[in-house]
Amino acid sequence: MTTEPYNVLFLCTGNSARSIIAEAIMNREGAGKFKAFSAGSKPGAAPHPYTLDLLRGLNHDTGFARSKSWDEFAGPDAPKMDFVFTVCDNAAAEECPFWPGQPMTAHWGVPDPVKAEGPEAARRFAFSDTYRMLRSRISIFVSLPIGSLDRMALQRNLDDIGKTPAKAD
Repeated sequence: MTTEPYNVLFLCTGNSARSIIAEAIMNREGAGKFKAFSAGSKPGAAPHPYTLDLLRGLNHDTGFARSKSWDEFAGPDAPKMDFVFTVCDNAAAEECPFWPGQPMTAHWGVPDPVKAEGPEAARRFAFSDTYRMLRSRISIFVSLPIGSLDRMALQRNLDDIGKTPAKAD
């Protein structure tokens, strides 16, 4: 059993909303057992303002939040990733770089809140709903007995978490 935290990378295309939200949640919910990072295949200039507003409103430190390329995590000096999760709808179809150390991977896609339309309240709700969906999945993940699961059982669990309904009934 490792005493070091597990490194978790959340990937999305723009690294402006979903992956940053997931990073914030994991760093809080993981309680020192996990260290989260986020990146994008085509990162935007900065996190979406609604992402930052939401996280601040939920008492998350946003000092970490910046849009960055997944290239930062693919080099030899990058932290070794134990888990890599794609969180956007189209990321599973994108070609991902090679991840040293063969991390466990899964697709936990959720709708892009940045693409929400309508009045401001509806658009902000989309960000809150994204937070809710990701927090639900991450809470399930951090409660797994990772040290006692073999690789195949762990992969099944990771895949099942990604199938957790994205929308509330």
